[in-house]
Amino acid sequence: MDNTLPCDNPAFVESLIPQRAPFVMVNELSEYSETHLISGLTVKEENIFVQDGIFQASGLVEHQAQSVALHTGYKYYLLGKEAPTGYIGAIKSFEAESLPKAGDHLVTEVTILSEVMGVTLVDAVTRLNNEVIARSQMKTVVK
Repeated sequence: MDNTLPCDNPAFVESLIPQRAPFVMVNELSEYSETHLISGLTVKEENIFVQDGIFQASGLVEHQAQSVALHTGYKYYLLGKEAPTGYIGAIKSFEAESLPKAGDHLVTEVTILSEVMGVTLVDAVTRLNNEVIARSQMKTVVK
């Protein structure tokens, strides 16, 4: 299977994160570097975070956190290793400008600010149609 970037193969993307359906909130990997990642999610009506056709803020947080997990998973994939399980350690800030609807395609850019002893500090910015709809800064911890 060709797994060059960009990759919109949901099965491959899902193989890089510890979450499983129905809790998968990423389905695309567009860019990757040691300190950067761009992921995507097409919000489906049946998504567990969709209420009355609107993707909730909690879903945006989870999408951003899974984008960080995708960064770790792809890094380990390139090394030929199995990715460790990770957790949200702390959310320093989160702001949602607007909430997307079912059918919308989200693009999230993750910037790794620091990574020390399994703790990663990141900035995440989610866009819809090139407009910022959510931002966060969070720490994730790998097991």
